[in-house]
Amino acid sequence: MAAPADRNLPVNDPDDAAWWRSAVIYQVYIRSFADGNGDGVGDIAGLRDRLPYLADLGVDAVWINPWYPSPLADAGYDVSDYRAIEPRFGTLADAEALIADAHERGMRIILDIVPNHTSSAHVWFGEALRAGPGSPERDRYVFRPGCGPGGDEPPNDWKAMFGGGAWTRVTEPDGTPGEWYLHLFDVEQPDLNWENPEVHADFEQTLRFWFDRGVDGFRIDVANSLVKEAGLPDVGTRRNHEPGPHPHWDRDEVHDVYRDWRRIADTYDPPRVFVAEAWVPEADRFARYLRADELHTAFNFDFLQAAWLAPALKESVTRTLREHSVVGAPPTWVLSNHDVARHVSRLARDPDAGIGTSLDSMIGTAADLELGLRRARAAALLIFALPGGAYVYQGDELGLPEVEDLPPDVLDDPTWRRSGHTERGRDGCRVPIPWSGDAPPFGFGEGEPWLPQPEWFAEHTAEGLAKDPDSILNLYRLALRLRRENPALGDGPLTWLDAPEGALAFARDRGFVLVLNVSAEPLPLPDAEIILASGPLTEDARVPADTAVWLAAP
Repeated sequence: MAAPADRNLPVNDPDDAAWWRSAVIYQVYIRSFADGNGDGVGDIAGLRDRLPYLADLGVDAVWINPWYPSPLADAGYDVSDYRAIEPRFGTLADAEALIADAHERGMRIILDIVPNHTSSAHVWFGEALRAGPGSPERDRYVFRPGCGPGGDEPPNDWKAMFGGGAWTRVTEPDGTPGEWYLHLFDVEQPDLNWENPEVHADFEQTLRFWFDRGVDGFRIDVANSLVKEAGLPDVGTRRNHEPGPHPHWDRDEVHDVYRDWRRIADTYDPPRVFVAEAWVPEADRFARYLRADELHTAFNFDFLQAAWLAPALKESVTRTLREHSVVGAPPTWVLSNHDVARHVSRLARDPDAGIGTSLDSMIGTAADLELGLRRARAAALLIFALPGGAYVYQGDELGLPEVEDLPPDVLDDPTWRRSGHTERGRDGCRVPIPWSGDAPPFGFGEGEPWLPQPEWFAEHTAEGLAKDPDSILNLYRLALRLRRENPALGDGPLTWLDAPEGALAFARDRGFVLVLNVSAEPLPLPDAEIILASGPLTEDARVPADTAVWLAAP
């Protein structure tokens, strides 16, 4: 790996109000990041202790998956109180101290907000069950009478994302079979009724609650949901997240919600920010979420799903830049998150095999993890060189592969339960990460981790990788430092350069060039200074396959 040249470049201003246009944001799945109290579950104390590590890594912000009170039926995305902290994770005072500590270290804090549904343990849902049909309490959710004789059939044909039907019948206070409630995800996640003004007001109160405590922004879970078509018509043959109108995805009315939220965020100094999780396949409709009076950024699922093939990568980048340019928004780039199999393991497979992003799509396919790690190193230099911002899922910087063989009796994902134990779900990317030592719990905490760590995690500890100058951890640290120092990187233009089949090359302003050899024969480099390489070059200084190089062109 080539060492960086001392270029004496100015450091990007961390106080810039538009910091989010170029930010590298680190995703913390809090249950699995660091355990501060020894109970086997990650918590705020553990995260707070590891803030120096994140500052040294060089990230601009930390996105924390839901830390609110929750039965954890869906990893905290079943929220029972949006303005408090889950006791297993800490207290509100702990959260406020973490926010202050992160700010002192120059890092911002992004929280998760879950507006489509609450937990069935939320006080509102208990009130709705007790109040009965036609009550104001029940109107906060989507309750409907059933169809057929006695109302024994669900109101429509909608299916839950985690498997099975999207409706569950309740027993009324008098003990009789009653109405049905909608849950587009899990039975313990009843959907809210966004036609109810009380729902709007309560979420606006939640935004202000956390913004007043210094939180810098929110990631919005399933931002393309919330609003349902009047009358709740059947889905029929329409599939989730495919082009065309859908009765519960990407309804036009959802944009009214985000315009209201943006007005609230803009009253703060500096303004708070939003990032959308929006699975919207149509470019023009996706861009609507990023208009100047709505949300700031959105996750780039198109790129995450792109195969490790030069044409697929270039097409995804080109399409992304085109979509975002329409509304003047910066793209984001992400390789892994808590909902998909880790990209080291995905990249370890044949890119022509047609696997998806889930563990279940990879089971039974051959994997070369050494190759996957080499590709992951190159992919990191690619995303950090592209215009806009980037996300790092915890453990990306350690080169962690997916844990593909968790024992069935420890699987916790609701997909496992609702599929009748036929789909393993997302637990393999959520195993507590290794910090130090040569055996579990690898410095995660003093107790037994809530998901078991494999012995081979010893090869991926932060402590061990920090000692190896050529490790992926040190590649990340170096790349992020150079990215922050180099004004050509982050937000800004990109120009594609000529490259052989199987390779990509582009230039940024101020003479920065990236060359990525995906699958071509070793490439000669132009006459330019090497800033950084994802791996060793050939003996004659050519770029081998699955290798990326940053250059300072004259």
